[in-house]
Amino acid sequence: MERTMPSKGTFLPTIALAIGLTGITFAPLRAQSLNARSTSTQPAAAPTPDWEIAAGGKMAFDTATVRQNTTAPPKARSSTFPLGPGDVYISRGGFFGARNFPLYLYIFFAYKVTDNQEQFLDDQLPKWALTDRFDIEARKEGNPTKDQMRLMVRSLLADRFRLAAHDEIRQLPVYALLLDQPGKLGPLLQRHPNDSPCPATPMPPSPPPLGPPQALDARFPATCGGFVDMAPSAPGRIRAGAREVSIEFIASSLTGGLGGLDRPIWDRTDLTGRFDVAVEWVPPINGSSPLGPNFRPDPTGPSFVQALREQLGLRLEEQTGPVDVLVLDYVEPLPAN
Repeated sequence: MERTMPSKGTFLPTIALAIGLTGITFAPLRAQSLNARSTSTQPAAAPTPDWEIAAGGKMAFDTATVRQNTTAPPKARSSTFPLGPGDVYISRGGFFGARNFPLYLYIFFAYKVTDNQEQFLDDQLPKWALTDRFDIEARKEGNPTKDQMRLMVRSLLADRFRLAAHDEIRQLPVYALLLDQPGKLGPLLQRHPNDSPCPATPMPPSPPPLGPPQALDARFPATCGGFVDMAPSAPGRIRAGAREVSIEFIASSLTGGLGGLDRPIWDRTDLTGRFDVAVEWVPPINGSSPLGPNFRPDPTGPSFVQALREQLGLRLEEQTGPVDVLVLDYVEPLPAN
């Protein structure tokens, strides 16, 4: 399934396993930790994202219901299509249905939040927005795109939760993503063939690669438009891939969680066009593993940084650069029915 950010600090699909908020008095919400990390340069207003312009700007559902879910187990989530930042989508003829998701995941969907942006939202969110869960059923006449669905969910959150937010560009510590050797891509990063079929609907996961653990399979996932889980070549490893995505999208999906990176990733490769990518690594385990108590890291496998260099031909360099930060201005609990 496409990465859907099911829990905080989770990177990529397993990395993203699914698809898949106590009354308090609120003042406008600001991220104090962001201010501490930023430089003295004042934040600049971010331009309207291209995807939002292409989707047509502000729009709303024709009908919609939002209810708090207090009966289902926290992880029993479902939705009509993946709620991640990628383009993986199953058109339901204008129907949006999602069950048992916390508010922060709906915010991530509505604003197309990437891993680069996710880490800066933690301190801005009230506790109930992370824990209380909600069901949404909504309809719009016609056959809206996934990005148009995002804009309609945004309007719904503004109506029911009084959610207000804006984007800012801030100069922050980042990792610059660079080619390890100028002009040379790694074996598992290739330009997407123009004549290759590329469905944006979820497809069965790719089979595990053949051969010993070090002999990675060069095949890529069947589904296009976002990162998906792939079977690793050996136990104790994680493997994920994407087809027909930009280098900028790849960079924005690499930070946090199971990759062990604690800064946004800034694309400085100067690569243009669309790419197919797959990467396999051994996640760092400090304390309990988010992959479960039975996960045993493969001691022979590469770290995430090693995998970037050896498999993708990319490296990371510490720098300071512009980061698009979503700032939450206000949110309040769902009114009682």
